[in-house]
Amino acid sequence: MGMFKTSEKLEEVLGGFFKLMADTPVIADKLLKSKLVIRFSYTDPDLVVVVDCSGEKIDVRPHDTDSKAIVEMSMSSDIAHRFWFGMVNLTKALTRKEMIAKGPIPKVLKLLPAIKPSYAMYPKYLDENGFEQYNITKAYKPPTA
Repeated sequence: MGMFKTSEKLEEVLGGFFKLMADTPVIADKLLKSKLVIRFSYTDPDLVVVVDCSGEKIDVRPHDTDSKAIVEMSMSSDIAHRFWFGMVNLTKALTRKEMIAKGPIPKVLKLLPAIKPSYAMYPKYLDENGFEQYNITKAYKPPTA
């Protein structure tokens, strides 16, 4: 079993974080320019979240399996969780099939600079919202060069 024991907890943590990013202009403004609709499909536990950047505001929709997405991203919830700490290199994860992407991948890769501020936001978000048990950076020691 992964870090998250239930789909409800995963939705509470990641869904809330997506909403925080949607309300953070330095991130949201750049994502909105992409006009992408991205469906994230997580496993262990299972959850689907659509992040719709096609309107005037980012719309985060958990459980949306009906909307047409431009990009489909599939991964385990643990890979997603580690990604938001900046611990998962997207290109390497795609190569290793830890993440599966369908759609215009170059457009997804262009979003990486836009979401870079989120890596510092995620641990703070966890600590400030009662999810400190999920903050793996407290035990994580980055390798020295």
